[in-house]
Amino acid sequence: MTDRFTNAAVAPAQASPPRLPPREMPGRQPELSGREKAAAVLVALGVELASRVLRHLTEADIEAVMVEVANAGRFPADIQLSAVREFLETAVAHEYYQQGGLEYARSALEKALGPQRAGDIMQRLLASTQVRPFAFARRSDPSFLAGFLQNEHPQTIALVLAHLLPEQAASILGQLPPEVRTDVARRVALMDRASPEMVREVERVLERKVATNALLEDTRAGGLRALVQILNRVDRATEKSIIETLAARDPDLAEQIKKQLFVFEDIVNLDNRSLQRVLREVDLSRELPLALKVASEELKAKIAQNLSERAAQNLNEDMAFLGPVRLREVEEAQQRIVAIVRRLDEEGEIILSRGGGEDIVV
Repeated sequence: MTDRFTNAAVAPAQASPPRLPPREMPGRQPELSGREKAAAVLVALGVELASRVLRHLTEADIEAVMVEVANAGRFPADIQLSAVREFLETAVAHEYYQQGGLEYARSALEKALGPQRAGDIMQRLLASTQVRPFAFARRSDPSFLAGFLQNEHPQTIALVLAHLLPEQAASILGQLPPEVRTDVARRVALMDRASPEMVREVERVLERKVATNALLEDTRAGGLRALVQILNRVDRATEKSIIETLAARDPDLAEQIKKQLFVFEDIVNLDNRSLQRVLREVDLSRELPLALKVASEELKAKIAQNLSERAAQNLNEDMAFLGPVRLREVEEAQQRIVAIVRRLDEEGEIILSRGGGEDIVV
C-alpha cells in the first residue's frame, strides 16, 4: 500500500524536484509499519490535504490506513515529524526515478545528500515501489499500448500483460483483435515464469519502440481532437454549418464530433439561468447523483448553488448513499445530461459559451 500512498501524493515529475530538508535526529523512534507511517503522515497533513490524497487510493487502502488513524488516536509530534520526513524523502526519490530511472535517482540523491543518506533513501524507494519490469508500460496510456502491441507476437503481448496492473491489462486485452485476444489470454494463463534476462531484453526492445512511436505520434497533426478544439473556438453558426454539412457526407464522423464538442465537465461554464433550465430536465434523484459520481468539486458546487436548499440537501444525501457503481453507468448518465444540454442549445433555450470569444446576448 505504501507505494500507492506515495504515488498518490507526488506531483508529476518536474525538472527540479523539491529540496530535501536537513535531517534532524529528534531521538530514536519506535519502528512503525508502512500503514502506521501513512497514517501519521495523513494526520500531519490535516483534513483538507489528507482528503485529497485519499481520493487516489483504493477503498481497501483507505480502510487500512484509516484503521491505523483510529487506533493510534494522536501521534506524538516527533513521530509525525519522522514519518513526514521519510515520506518526503521517498517522494522526492520517486520524482527522480520518474525522470530518469533508478541510476539517475541514485546519482541525483548522492550528489545532493551524500552516498550514505542516498543509499538509505534508495532502499526505501526500492521497497516501496517494488520496481517490476515494464514500468514504462504501466505509465503509458492503455489505448496507445493496445494499438502498439497488437502487431507483436502473442507471447510478447502476454508477457507484458502479466506485468501490468489488472485494470490496465484488461483494457488492453479488450482492445486487441478477437483472433489475437484469445491466444494472448491462453498464454497468460499458461505462463509460469520467464528468465530475468529474457524479460529485461524484451522490456528494453519494447521500451525503445514505444519511445520511438510516441515521438512520431507527437509530430502528427490534425485528427478528430484537433477539429474539436477548433470547433470549440468558432461561433455557433459556423459550427452548426460545418456539422450539418459533415452529417450529410459522413454521419458517423459528425456524431463523434458532437459527442466531444461539449463534455459533462463543461457544464460548469454554463450561466446560472441556463444551468437551472437544464436541471429542470434532469432526474435529480437518480440521474444527477450518478453523473456527479466522478465530477469535480467545482462542478458539484456550481450545481448545488443552482438548486433549492432542499434539493441540494437531497442531492448530497443521494450521492452519499449511492455506493459503488460501474464507471460505464456514470459515463452513460453524463452523456444523457450532455444530450439535454445540446438539445436545449439547438432549441435556443440556453446559451453555450464559445471558446473563441464572448457571445452576444440581446
